[in-house]
Amino acid sequence: MPLILPQLPADTLSFPPPSRALTEPDGLLAFGGDLSWPRMREAYRQGIFPWFSEQDPLLWWSPNPRAVLYPEAFHLSRSMARFHRHSPYKVTVDRDFGGVIRGCAADRTDGTWITEQVIEAWLALSQRSDAHSVEVWQDGHLIGGLYGMAVGQLFCAESMFSTRPNASKTALMLFCRHFSAHGGQLIDCQILNPHTASLGATEIPREAYLQQVALLRTRPLSDGCWQTAELG
Repeated sequence: MPLILPQLPADTLSFPPPSRALTEPDGLLAFGGDLSWPRMREAYRQGIFPWFSEQDPLLWWSPNPRAVLYPEAFHLSRSMARFHRHSPYKVTVDRDFGGVIRGCAADRTDGTWITEQVIEAWLALSQRSDAHSVEVWQDGHLIGGLYGMAVGQLFCAESMFSTRPNASKTALMLFCRHFSAHGGQLIDCQILNPHTASLGATEIPREAYLQQVALLRTRPLSDGCWQTAELG
C-alpha cells in the first residue's frame, strides 16, 4: 500500500511526529500549511523545517540522519588559520538580516528554494527575534554571511553565502566561538554535504537530534548573544 503524505491543517499548528517521515525521499513529513511565523517557529522547535522549490507545494522535512555541528568541533584548517590572522573582514551579528538572506538566494546558479515567499517569512521571524544573521563585511560592503533560527541553545542554520574568499567560513568560524561563549550547544545543518563536513559537521540519528531539540529549546543563552555586535 503506498504511503500517503499528510496535509497540514490550516486551522492548527500541529505536525505529524517526525518518526512518520518518509524514507524515500528521506525525511519528507508533510505538505501544506503556510510560512507564518507561529508555524515556522513551532516547526523548528520540533526538529522540522520547510524546503521546496517554486513549482512544488510547501513541503516539510525531518531527515534521518541529521547533520549537526558542535560549535567546539569547527574544523579550522591551516590555510584558513593563516587567512584569518591577516583577514580584512569585519563580522557582525544581526546588522543586515535582509542582505544576508538575499545574498544566500542570489548565491546559486541552478536556482534557489529561497523564494520571495521564503524571504518574507524569514524577515518576519527576524523582526520577532526568532531568526538571526551573521554578516561579513569588507570596506563597508556585505560579502558573506549566514542566517537561521534560534531555538534556545540550539541554532538551526539555514544557508550561507560568500562573494569573497573564505567569507562564509569566517562567518561560521566566528559564530561558533560567539555562540559557544554564550552557552550555545549545537548547530543544526539539516543535511550533510562535503562543504559542511569539511568544516566539522557530522551526522547523528534523528531520534538523538530530537532529544537534543527537546532539551536545548528550554535552555536560554546568556545575555547579549543576539545584540548587534562585532565578532572577532
